[in-house]
Amino acid sequence: MLAVVVAKTLTMKNTILKSAVLFFGGLAVFLGACREEVEMIPIPMTVQFEQNLSAYNIFQGDPGELVPANDYTLLELNSTLFSNYSEKQRLVKLPTGSQMTETGNGLPSFPDGTILVKTFFYPIDERDETLGRQVVETRLLIKAEGQWNVGTYIWNDAQTEASLELNGFDKQVEWINLQGASRTIDYHFPDQDECAACHQQNAQVLPIGPALRNLNIEVTRDNFTINQLVHLQDNGLLTDFDVSQIGQLPDYKDASLSLSERGRAYMDMNCAHCHNPGGWSEAASQRVDFRFETSLEDSRILNNVDEITRLVREGEMPYLGNTVVDDEGVDLIIQYVNSL
Repeated sequence: MLAVVVAKTLTMKNTILKSAVLFFGGLAVFLGACREEVEMIPIPMTVQFEQNLSAYNIFQGDPGELVPANDYTLLELNSTLFSNYSEKQRLVKLPTGSQMTETGNGLPSFPDGTILVKTFFYPIDERDETLGRQVVETRLLIKAEGQWNVGTYIWNDAQTEASLELNGFDKQVEWINLQGASRTIDYHFPDQDECAACHQQNAQVLPIGPALRNLNIEVTRDNFTINQLVHLQDNGLLTDFDVSQIGQLPDYKDASLSLSERGRAYMDMNCAHCHNPGGWSEAASQRVDFRFETSLEDSRILNNVDEITRLVREGEMPYLGNTVVDDEGVDLIIQYVNSL
């Protein structure tokens, strides 16, 4: 099948202006400029975000140390979204007396008043964590009146405060990696349209990472190892159910797992939020489904091996969210699709 469809990004209020692409059975090849617009879902505005992050009392003590306040709970994921080689801390706060409700392997049902917090940071030197970190961004998802609202906060150089920023821009970030090399990138802070594009599912904004299958891992709490779902239940944050009935998204960084498990897990976390029947890419008629539970046949990966290889190798995917290529992720995807 050959058709002209829309692809990548200039944000304009509730629409995204796209480039024209050729579409071969599922993935895209850039052709040049096009004025076709894809209408974006409205950005929920059911809360008024505070100007300063400190108003939410997320951290106790020195804010830059990222020590959660007592009413914020740490969340860990088995597989994570690549974001310019940053590290992340994830927290959740529920209204007093409320719980997340199990709905299967996917996202739990969150009560109104839930705050999800994701903070992005870089170690000063990956070889020595005692040298500290540079915190660059905190994103909030706040649920009110049944709608998820998105807010981005930019940390100051003193690491004492973060300020609300709803318009995207780039900022240079530097750190030393494990190989002792100095790295410099143009770190991108998304605007609200970009947030909505990635978080769009069936015409509504939803979280991406904290699906129960991705929270279903062993974690260390108070010096004890415990299943994270059980820990949330024990603390009254998650309804009671048999956690053994919940699946588990593999850790794509675990080299002991099969190439198929790792490849599909990576695509689930890094591609499937757009590439699924309810995702943003459906506005461009991209009929691929990279969710982990989708069968290989139904995913249409086999139909698009050459295009997937080309697009990830040339850095054309993902369209939003990153300014540098995930070299390890590219290698994994190329190995996986070429093994089929």
